[in-house]
Amino acid sequence: RADVTQALINYYFRSKYGLYEDVFIRRGKTISEERMKLLKELEQRSDVTVKDVVKAFLAPTIAMRSSPRGRLFLRLQARLHTEPADISYKLRGEAYDASTRAYIDMLSRVCPHLSDKDVNWRMGLMVGAYMYVFSDTHRLEKLAPGICDPDDADEIFEQITAFVTAGISAPSSSR
Repeated sequence: RADVTQALINYYFRSKYGLYEDVFIRRGKTISEERMKLLKELEQRSDVTVKDVVKAFLAPTIAMRSSPRGRLFLRLQARLHTEPADISYKLRGEAYDASTRAYIDMLSRVCPHLSDKDVNWRMGLMVGAYMYVFSDTHRLEKLAPGICDPDDADEIFEQITAFVTAGISAPSSSR
């Protein structure tokens, strides 16, 4: 579609994988930077709730659903989880590890009743849930036609925030 030759891709990116990597890192870092900005705003407050943290973490990603390119990136991001570990771990780590760790730290402060194990598990589950819902799998349209609107970003944001907030806020399960 871009009307470029393989030689041009190789010249600028060394390979198609290099192009893929560059696109993923550029978009992923944009999400991480926005997450960090929102987290800094939360850190200025004394009344931060789990819901506030969840919304700040999810907001940059749900915002990407507002454009066709953003939606394509979210599908690319979800697909990355099916790639070999040597590819997927490196890219996700470079794009998201710092901001995700910062949110884990914030959740630990907001939820002192949870163990480090619980906070890390619940963060991982939040990531999995949002990736599934935000990546346009269209599964909900088949399960609940006319009931749920997976194209309504506000509805998605409200539902996933409620779901994740309840899961994170639940009592500790660690022994």
